[in-house]
Formats: sequence, structure tokens, C-alpha cells
Amino acid sequence: MPSSFTGRVRAMLHGIALGDALGAPVEKLSAAEIRARYGRVTSLAARWHKMDLPPAERNHRVRGNGIVTDDTLMTLALIDVYAEAGRHLDAWDMASAMVRQLAWTPRWIPEMQREAMLLDRVFYPEKWIYQRHQLAGCDPRQGGIGNMVNCGAAMYIAPVGVVNACDPRAAYDEAIAFASGHQESYGLEAAGVLAAAIAQAFVPGAGIESVLETVLSLAKDGTRRAIADIAEAALALRRTGAEHAAVVARFHTILAPYSAMGDDVNHAAHKAGLATEAYRPSRLRSIEELPLALGFALLSDGDFRRTIEDGINSGRDTDSIGVMAGAILGALHGESVVSEDDRQLLDAANRFDLTAAADRFAAVAAAIMRHDQDLLEARTRNRQALARAP
Repeated sequence: MPSSFTGRVRAMLHGIALGDALGAPVEKLSAAEIRARYGRVTSLAARWHKMDLPPAERNHRVRGNGIVTDDTLMTLALIDVYAEAGRHLDAWDMASAMVRQLAWTPRWIPEMQREAMLLDRVFYPEKWIYQRHQLAGCDPRQGGIGNMVNCGAAMYIAPVGVVNACDPRAAYDEAIAFASGHQESYGLEAAGVLAAAIAQAFVPGAGIESVLETVLSLAKDGTRRAIADIAEAALALRRTGAEHAAVVARFHTILAPYSAMGDDVNHAAHKAGLATEAYRPSRLRSIEELPLALGFALLSDGDFRRTIEDGINSGRDTDSIGVMAGAILGALHGESVVSEDDRQLLDAANRFDLTAAADRFAAVAAAIMRHDQDLLEARTRNRQALARAP
């Protein structure tokens, strides 16, 4: 593979970690609360808004100063699944290799400042993977049925786009096949669409507009409508040079019919038993994070750092918005967009080596794509021979 491929994989993985670590300290705050507390978050050194609470009230976790969340850790787990399998994935790999990564492979959990199983850190919709597959023994393709519908699969699905670089349809199909073991409805659809966006971002000469065009050609139902509506608004707002607060207000107004949560994203005792449209399967709904990531990318004309910063300062699920924006634009632009200071801080804060991890994964992905090319050439020869046969 050309050297630019490895560079783009590096940038994609660093973009994921950067967006995650920038967004983590302000996750679940509204855009107005972020402005009031921080002005605008632009540095990995931001202090977590919960850091001064007693340890029990913050689940004994720490954030800020470059620490990533489960978004990045799940992405690294999926990379390890590809290394183990050495091929394309489906729901059976979710039921086997991904369960082993979650429940049986100890790793350093930065927020917990100790080694533990990833299952100890992830949110309930990701614990569902273990419950459904190992404990309930479901058909792997039905693993996502009944889960809380959210962005949990989309947040770590970017590696699927890498092994299908330049083939968005294949990336979409593989992401749906694999993540059906985790999510359903518009949560599953978002995973397919994000994987397709990553695959398109690897196309030489691609820009954010071609990524959007590809996404809209593949996305279905509410996911497609939400992305299209946000994209239309983003392009109009770009022409007028609207300020960030006005952009966020406009984007959130557009998303209201697609997502019932609004700014009230915290779970609390008083919500127990209350009827809600949030997190339920629907062909008319969409997660917020992917449309917002694409919208801010269009608004900035694909600028890597500005898109991530705009996204994480828009409030709500800030880390996952940053992850998706960083993944797409990292793959699109390559490693020159990631600063050396950020690379070093991310590695030090989280006790990993993202460049080494990206290089190992790039080699695995390149081998999978070479095998794909061999199969394509063999199929072409066989079809040509079939056409010539009497």
C-alpha cells in the first residue's frame, strides 16, 4: 500500500483519541453550560467538570489532561479483533472475539487508573454485547435486538472503514453485519454510515463534500433525513459566517424531531418508569452524534481541528461527536493534521502508543485488502471465461 495509507490510518486513530479526550471533560453539559464554565474548550488540558465532586459521585473516575473514554478503548479492541481474525468480520466475530476483548482481556483503563476488563468501564448498551452473546447465547445476528438504541456501535466502528478503504458500500455492509450483534434500528444504521464515510475519506482526492455525497447515497430513513437536513443548514450557515452559538442552536432545532433527548441527557432516579421516545427503535429517528460531526465538518469546509472543537463545544455527547469528526477528517487529511504535542500527551495520559497501534492495524488492513484484490481478479477471470464459454 502507498505510504499515505498508513499515515491516514495513524491520523484516523489519533483523531478518534483527540476528539474523545477533548470532549470527555465536558460530556453531558449543554453548549450554554460549556460556554459559561469554559468559554471554549480548545486544549487537552481542560479540567473535567465533575473532577471536584467526591469520588463516589463521579464513579471513581478521572478525566481531563488527555484521558480518553470507552470510545477509544472500544476502537482499539476492534482493531485487535481484526488482528486476531485477519479477515472481514460479521456478527459471529462480535459474539466471539469482541466478547473476549470486552470481558476476558485485561487492559489499562485510563479513567479508572487501573488495569481492568473493558466490560467494567463500558456503558450498559455495550455490556449488552456480553449479556446477549455469552450469557444468553443468542443468534449472533440478533444480538442487537432489544438493546438501548444509541451511538454505541458507531463510536468504535471506524476500523471497518479502514479495511474497506475506497469501497464505502462494502464498509457499510460489513459494519451492519458486524454491529448487528450489538445494536439495532438507527443505532445500527449509524454504524454502517460512519464506516462508509471513513472508507470514502480514504479515496485519493476526496473532500468532505464527496464524503457527504457518499453518506447520503447509502444512509436510510431517519438517519439519512437528519444528515441531509443538517448538511443543508451547515452549508447555508457557512455562507453567512454564523457564530458557533447560532450554529449549535440551529443544529439542535433541526435534530429535535429525530432525537427526543435534547439537553437532558443525564439518567437519574426521577426518570425511572417514565415513558420516553428516546433510545427506542424507530425508522424515523437518528442518533445526534453523526449528523453533528458531519455538519460541523461541512461548516468548516473539512478543517480537522476546528471541526472537532466546534463539535465538542456543542454539548451533550461531546466525546462521541469529537470521535466521529476526528475519525472522518483524520482519514481524509492524513497525519499532518495531528500535532506532535497532542500525540505525546495522548500516549502518556493513556499508557498506549497510538502510532504503533495504527501501524500494526494498517498492515492487517492492507493484507485483507490484498486478499480482496486477489479474489476480485479471480472472479473477473472466471466471469470472462464464463462469458466466452459456448
